[in-house]
Amino acid sequence: MRRRLQELPHNLVWLLGAVAFWCLLWGGVDLKNILGGLLAAILVFVLFPMPPMGHELTLRPLRFAYFLAHFVFDLVRSAIEVGWWAIRPAPQPPSSVVAVKMSSRSDFFLTGTGILCTLIPGSVVVEAQRATGTIFLHVIGAGTPEEVELARQRSVEQEHRLLWAIGRRELLEEAGLL
Repeated sequence: MRRRLQELPHNLVWLLGAVAFWCLLWGGVDLKNILGGLLAAILVFVLFPMPPMGHELTLRPLRFAYFLAHFVFDLVRSAIEVGWWAIRPAPQPPSSVVAVKMSSRSDFFLTGTGILCTLIPGSVVVEAQRATGTIFLHVIGAGTPEEVELARQRSVEQEHRLLWAIGRRELLEEAGLL
């Protein structure tokens, strides 16, 4: 318990993020919410420690801004596509389950890419295989081999943007991006 408390200063960014999230949940930033969020974050970090991940992450601000902008663009584009498929006077669009082999062997980036792909409308992760570094996506609008390959390529590009935004140099080399 004492060791976990001593490690708190090394997790300052995560603690501040947890406090910000707490304030968002409670709908405002005031002293009560900040102190309550800090107390909740400290309890969670001490009672439920996460495995160390700091050795995999480094922030590249310009790449991160590009990653966020592209992600928002993908969200909007996909939402419009799915919305059109929902209201158009035609049969349901074809869908496929697409296997996507990730470039990185990191559990963190496998999970992160899976979450990002699921957040984009029209695709959802149905399985992730840690041993092979593969995610399986159910993709709406992927009825031809070309559309399946486009969905696979978009997922790989999503992983690459995430790696460039917050991945360490060693991970970029491992993924063949350097």
